[in-house]
Amino acid sequence: MKHILIIGIGTGNPEHLTIQAINAMNAADVIFLPVKGPGKEELADVRREICERYVTRPGIRISEFQVPQRQTAERTYTQSVDAWHGEIAHIYGELISSLPDNGSGAFLVWGDPSLYDSTIRIIERVQREGRLDFDYRVIPGITSIQALAASHKIPVNLVGKPIEITTGRRLARDGLLTDSTIVMLDGEQAFAKIDDPDAEIFWGAYLGTKDEIVRSGRLGDIAADIVTLRAEARQRHGWIMDIYLLRKGRDFEE
Repeated sequence: MKHILIIGIGTGNPEHLTIQAINAMNAADVIFLPVKGPGKEELADVRREICERYVTRPGIRISEFQVPQRQTAERTYTQSVDAWHGEIAHIYGELISSLPDNGSGAFLVWGDPSLYDSTIRIIERVQREGRLDFDYRVIPGITSIQALAASHKIPVNLVGKPIEITTGRRLARDGLLTDSTIVMLDGEQAFAKIDDPDAEIFWGAYLGTKDEIVRSGRLGDIAADIVTLRAEARQRHGWIMDIYLLRKGRDFEE
């Protein structure tokens, strides 16, 4: 039996790691470190810094692997994601196969493994194939939602009201449906197309890192500024991770 640790590492600040995450890293024989190619070296650098800072047990090996790009041509979104997961599952299978008998390997996951990350489902896919005998454990991490709320110094929810967590693609399709809506994976800036200018937006990019940018205000007043700021930041870094909260109403309003 081999053992896999899926470890949430927060949103880019090495101080986001929990004691449980640090202990799990030091329990592994190998830490698998993804590399996403030109323009995204910083993502791998953050993981390398985390390993340099917190891996203290002698003999732990760092094994870097290349993450394939998702192919979208002539495929629906779900078809492209399914095929991409299949490619990654093949790579994960090879990495797990390379572990010694009764050995442990760790995957370091941005944010928390439960929230808009597919490491768990890909590991389950490898397990369903039945060629490898391994178990896995999940260690939670600080999410971008928590980091966004902390940077803006706000609660995520209004008193007694629900929260929706969705994607930019679905926001563009369905519109703003709840009083508090967290939007992730919005490459098209769907917030700029929302016909509710009095809604508030709390936006953040590169949360938890030295490059963090946050903006907030009335959507109708600052949406265009955020679009420009986001484009400039992406051009400067070659990549961007951002998230925002759209809010309608106030606490204690019926």
